[in-house]
Amino acid sequence: MKIEKFEDIIAWQKAQDFAVRIYAAFDKIKDFGFKNQICRAVVSISNNIAEGFDRSSDAEFAKFLYIALASCSEVRSMLYLAARLNYIALDNKNKMLKQSNEISKIIRGLIKSLS
Repeated sequence: MKIEKFEDIIAWQKAQDFAVRIYAAFDKIKDFGFKNQICRAVVSISNNIAEGFDRSSDAEFAKFLYIALASCSEVRSMLYLAARLNYIALDNKNKMLKQSNEISKIIRGLIKSLS
């Protein structure tokens, strides 16, 4: 089955859900620099999937998928720090790490399918 629009990509859908979760989790955080950085990184995941999808080649799409993958890693790194700073509870961190790892696996599979 050929995907016809980026909205049909499971990784994009899950990245959107993840962004909503991150925004909710850090809504009340007063460290605006931290909050801004993690929110920008999480939004970058789905945005790069969408942007890459409408590029002219599989190679360009893969390039944007790698950027999305890197943004997912950035969010994971920040989640570890957020827990250490007591911005989020340990169980919430673990749930979000699991969600992030799932998205990364899907993106890696998508990259592999393009090569």
